Amino acid sequence: MRILLTGANGYIGTRLLPVLLEEGHDVVCMVRDKRRFAEESDFGNKVKIITGDLLQPESLNSIPEDIDAAYYLVHSMSSSGDKFSEQEFESAMHFVKAIQKTKCRQLIYLTGIVNDEDLSKHLTSRLAVEKELKKSGIAYTILRAAIIIGSGSASFEIIRDLTEKLPVMVAPKWVNTLCQPIAIRDVLGYLNGILMNEQAFNQTFDIGGPDVLTYKQMMLQYAASRNLKRWIITVPVLTPKLSSLWLNLVTSVPYSLARSLVDSMKNEVVCKDELIKEVVPRICVSYKKALKLAFEKIEQNSIVSSWKDALNRGYLDSTFMDQVKVPQKGTLEYKVKMPFEREAAEVFENIWGIGGTRGWYYMDWLWNLRGFLDKLFGGVGTRRGRTSNVSLQAGDVLDFWRVLLADKKNTRLLLYAEMKVPGEAWLELKIINHHGKSFLSQIATFRPSGLWGRIYWYTMYPFHLILFKGMAKKITTYQVK
Repeated sequence: MRILLTGANGYIGTRLLPVLLEEGHDVVCMVRDKRRFAEESDFGNKVKIITGDLLQPESLNSIPEDIDAAYYLVHSMSSSGDKFSEQEFESAMHFVKAIQKTKCRQLIYLTGIVNDEDLSKHLTSRLAVEKELKKSGIAYTILRAAIIIGSGSASFEIIRDLTEKLPVMVAPKWVNTLCQPIAIRDVLGYLNGILMNEQAFNQTFDIGGPDVLTYKQMMLQYAASRNLKRWIITVPVLTPKLSSLWLNLVTSVPYSLARSLVDSMKNEVVCKDELIKEVVPRICVSYKKALKLAFEKIEQNSIVSSWKDALNRGYLDSTFMDQVKVPQKGTLEYKVKMPFEREAAEVFENIWGIGGTRGWYYMDWLWNLRGFLDKLFGGVGTRRGRTSNVSLQAGDVLDFWRVLLADKKNTRLLLYAEMKVPGEAWLELKIINHHGKSFLSQIATFRPSGLWGRIYWYTMYPFHLILFKGMAKKITTYQVK
């Protein structure tokens, strides 16, 4: 069968693709930037890749006419601003109009459980998308899930951050809300099992694991699995805004995503029935088992995808790869050219390992302070870390940077800033050879936005003098323990 996979670069899409290929399907992946997909995926030569932006209907003409089924795996949980509901609805409407021109016989949509009457703004938006897809005239299958537990999932990372970092938590009342978490492997099993399954046509299913728990119980069970003693005190005085700020400061999620999650946590997300098991018989793993499986992936450095990999329109638009060529005009630069005599490959491995748990080699406390200040102003901060400690690819997050280019062959790493700055910032690290000698080239480039941008740059310049020179020296001398 020929399958259209939207959101192919997303958390679910990246993991579903190899499942579909293993089943022998012909998969068409729709992405906003073909370059990013081809560089980051081992399946780039096994699938057809098309580009399309669901907010630009004219770009959807590339969808092949002869598809049999389509997965709609597009969400805007981390979108900033008040227009996300409108954008989600427009995306669904444009998608339906485009898919009606094909021979598609089934639409599959993964969304959230929406059994409460007083839904959050995000769950209301997803329900509106669901209704729009149902009006297409094409057989639909809707899967509604609670939080998904797996390495790299937003829900798992939040539970992990909170429990690992806070021995005692003063938490808002939403921690007592009931939830039915499901492991990522079971989500993928259901997504695969309903494909062209006529029993699933024009059906809506709730999917969840065997455990119904409060968020408090999930954190305490996580603590027990890690041999940690934790105490959670609930108070009624934390408003959604304060809760979101607290979640933003303590965890790796940006404020926009934190607010969306907090707003949705007032709603119980528990399956109302188990009809899915009649269509796709499956024994789902427990919450504790899902945690164990997630940590096995983390320990093996084999996290396939992360919620952090999805592009956030609040920071970068779909053309972010165009930033690979750093602008030369209207910019300010600070350059360091550090000579070294050891093997160039060893120095580049230090570049490749930068950020995340290894840190930035020099004055890490200053990087962490900058990340904390960024969080205070609603930015992403440094807690996002890295998806993998051993690999880098275009589109990856790297603390508060986005990887634009990770070129081992030409020993070049180019990063684009996603922190809050009055302008745009790039950081390039590269090994160069000049007259038989090796050098580490490190260039920080800033394109200021107006007067405040220039004031920011010159205010930070004294710190750059110390920080970047020290970092370059450490990169050329650092020995992996």
